[in-house]
Amino acid sequence: MAIVCGAIAGCHTTRDSSQATVESVPHVVTADIQAGIEKHIEEQSRLGGGYFKLPFKDRELRLKLVRVHTEYLSNLGPRRHFACVDMASTEGEVYDVDFFLAGDPGAMTVTETTVHKINGQPFYVWKQKFDKSWRRVPVKNASQQLLGVITGRDEFEFLYQATLPEMTHAARMWMPMPATDSFQTVAVKSITAPGQRKFLKDQEFGNKVLFLTLGPEDSGKTIAIRFQVQRIEKTVYPANTLTPQDYLKPERLVPTDEEIRDIAAEVVKNKKSDLVRARALYGHVIDRMRYMKFGSGWGNGDAVYACDSRTGNCTDFHSYFIALARAADIPARFAIGAAIPSERNDGGIDGYHCWAEFYADGNWWPVDISEGDKCSSLMTYYFGHHPANRIEFSRGRDLVVEPGPVSGPINFLAYPVLEVGGKPTRVKVNFSFKRGA
Repeated sequence: MAIVCGAIAGCHTTRDSSQATVESVPHVVTADIQAGIEKHIEEQSRLGGGYFKLPFKDRELRLKLVRVHTEYLSNLGPRRHFACVDMASTEGEVYDVDFFLAGDPGAMTVTETTVHKINGQPFYVWKQKFDKSWRRVPVKNASQQLLGVITGRDEFEFLYQATLPEMTHAARMWMPMPATDSFQTVAVKSITAPGQRKFLKDQEFGNKVLFLTLGPEDSGKTIAIRFQVQRIEKTVYPANTLTPQDYLKPERLVPTDEEIRDIAAEVVKNKKSDLVRARALYGHVIDRMRYMKFGSGWGNGDAVYACDSRTGNCTDFHSYFIALARAADIPARFAIGAAIPSERNDGGIDGYHCWAEFYADGNWWPVDISEGDKCSSLMTYYFGHHPANRIEFSRGRDLVVEPGPVSGPINFLAYPVLEVGGKPTRVKVNFSFKRGA
């Protein structure tokens, strides 16, 4: 989501330069901040009997570390640092916690700890002041831009980086290459990649794919692709030459099984038009599901998993919606890319983001249900809009390319698909951006 916990600075203090003394301040890199916050959480968890204990409202949370948001680790100034982490409670809730730290590498102490979000829903957002310091703003007082929405038009440079793991056999990798369409103009500024490269196109949706043939000698190398992107806000738009009925077909992880058909029938009961029926399904997904990236099974875009667990991330929210829409005879389709932070002009991006569209009354309607779930004030906006501050990598599911992975059609293409010796292997991915580039 574009509401981020990083790239902030604390309140600045000033001193008379005539009284200032020269002091050597150690250089701090993000790895030092990560080590500092992980050490703090480990020490406090040991004192807490295996749990990080945090007072919150009228109770004490018992938390376990899920991950450190490395893309948002920040050095705020001499001996002042910022980190945010995801932590899971014993009740299964996921908390985004902000930490301010002070000190030098190896000797950092935490000066402030604040709960920022619960299951993706923020209590506050950050707003930069004229003096470049940042302050918290309650969500109820936040503008659309602070909540992640840029309307109209946006332009930025997008950097897609993937670092290869240790590879002992020949390898092949597939990466998305965002394309120009009616809503975004994408220019490739540079590609740095080892191995042999080839561009493919998937058979059904026309997605462009970078295909790399690699070897053990490429272990640890980084692929970096820079894109210049201009994008406009997507609103309701007329159907193109593709037949909307093609988007009623089930997919491997988006079936239309009996339970999903029964739920869809109950939700749209007595509702006449497809638009009204789709709005009812949109509200049902928000009411039924919680945004949670915890445990196993989430993040695959598995509609049945989402239906049963009632939790997941954006892929799960939208896969469930698409399955329900198709069960109600409403064509719906999937796309994935990244949301670009709206309240700052450069820095890291917290992974991929996905969204959906449905067809009604001769038009495609964009929806972003997981974002509508996180911020209730934007629920109406995200039924019929995708903001300008995003980039679309690919669209569709079960993508077929030639040559393709041994594992079969690609579920969806946002992060690279890497096979080493014919076996799927994880790749470290980093996204970043800069406006005005």
